Order: sequence, then C-alpha cells, then structure tokens
Amino acid sequence: MTASEPKPVTVDVRSALREAIHRLREASVPSHTLAAELLLMHALGRDRAWIYAHPEEALDPGISTHYFELVARRAAGVPTQYLTGKQEFWGLELEVSPDVLIPRPETEHVVEVALERLGQNRTREPLRIADVGTGSGCLAIALVRELPSAQVVATDISAAALEVARRNAACHGVTDRIEFIECSLLEALLHSPLVTSRSPLSFDLIVSNPPYVGRAEEHLLPRDVREHEPVQALFAGEHGHELYASLIDQAGRLLAPGGLLVLELGYNSRERVDALVSAASGWIHVSVTQDLAGIPRVLAAEKL
Repeated sequence: MTASEPKPVTVDVRSALREAIHRLREASVPSHTLAAELLLMHALGRDRAWIYAHPEEALDPGISTHYFELVARRAAGVPTQYLTGKQEFWGLELEVSPDVLIPRPETEHVVEVALERLGQNRTREPLRIADVGTGSGCLAIALVRELPSAQVVATDISAAALEVARRNAACHGVTDRIEFIECSLLEALLHSPLVTSRSPLSFDLIVSNPPYVGRAEEHLLPRDVREHEPVQALFAGEHGHELYASLIDQAGRLLAPGGLLVLELGYNSRERVDALVSAASGWIHVSVTQDLAGIPRVLAAEKL
C-alpha cells in the first residue's frame, strides 16, 4: 500500500447492521430491520444471538463486501429468502430458490386444517396423501413429519421446483415416503395404469396451494413477488380461480370415500370455489377456515 492509497476501513458488526438497516429503509423495503439481520446472519454464518452479543466484532473485508452486495440486491427487490436460500415452514428450515414459491405462514393453515379434519384417521395405515403443486415440498414434508403412517405423492408442473423439493425431502430424511411426479395438477395419476375400475388409485387426503393470482391483479402484487417469484406458481388465468375447477374434479375422482380435499384459497376466491364445490356432486362437510388476518384461507371438503 502506498502513502497515497486510503487504508481499508474496518467495519464492525454494529455499524454494518446499522448501515444496512438505513439503506433498506431508504429503499422502502418491508421489515427492513429483519432483512438486514437475516442477511448479516447469512453472510457471517452466525445466529442472531451471536450478532447482538458481538457488536464490536470486526468484519472480514470480504464478508463485509459480500454483505453489502446482498443488501443492495434486497434493496433492488430480490426477496430475502432467495438471497439466503432458505425459509422456515412448520418449524422446518427449507431450501428455496427462484424456481419455487416462497412458503408463506398462511399456508401452514392447510397443514392445521388437514390434521384437524383427519382426526382419528391420522393413524390409518397406510395413509395416502397427494400434494398438488408441491413447489418447495413444504406441505408434503410437513405432513409426513406429522403423520408417521403417511405416504405422499407430490406433483408439480416444474421440473426445477421438483429438484428443490427432492433436496428438501432428503434434508429432512423423508425421501422414502414422498414420490415426486412432474405433471399438471393430478393428471399423471388419472392416467396411471393403476387407475382402473377394478383397482382404483385412491387417496385419503389431497392438499394443494395452487396458483390463485389473476393476471388482472398482477399490478397489485408487491414488487418482490411480481418480479422474482415463479410466474407459473403465482398466476392462474385472468381472474385467479381458473385452476380450482379442474383440481376439484380430479380430486373427486381420486379420493377414496371419506377422503378429504384441503385447498388454500386466494384472498377473494372463496365465493367462486364454494360454488364449484357445491355444483360438483359427492362433496359433504364443507368448511372454510380464516387466516390470522380474517381472510377465508382454507377450504376443506369430504368425499361422499
């Protein structure tokens, strides 16, 4: 280093975090403090307790540079979860990438409703489950962790999403209990050689968090979602409810008598999905559960 060159500035944990919070706040990033913390934890490979216990710890220049690159990408709209490569769901840490929808807390209501509606049938052996549009595999993995006798078939139209789901299943030690199939909705199962009048392929539970955003509502989505999450996992036609009819029909053909269908709903799709279930024959004990914001979030129905 020559006399004319500036000396490297040492940045400690406290000042790095303070500066990141400032930059994210200026960029109007939601939950900017949490985002700054998560990105610093990721860059350092440390937990939150360590960060706040070591505020004067000097950051390695390489780590500091990497951290502020992450902060810049978050300020530009890239979701924190895609930057860290992980998201928690049902108490499980899952890998996420731009190939999969980021699991939301509201989707945990699908697991809650499924477990509640199964009741005593939770111990049935084997318990046959289908997860439609599995994405990261969050629903399939959460259910097999809760239901020791469950075997799951998880479908997705995206081969890249299925690769992420397979890695998550392997990480949580449930690969042998989940079969991943690339197809739209349940089409591959409907055309399986096992689906015959003599030996039908049937399920005790079918769950799904399908695409339910309408193209007409695209402009209403947060920038992070609109620009970075996978289009085919978000949108379902012009109005957002277009996939439900096919899904309800296919589920009705594959559920065993007494089997359950549990669907996540879009914020404005309850009326339409209710009507589809009512118009289809063979569904009883229909219920709708609200999320913590009071939005009708999960519809459940039993196959007659």
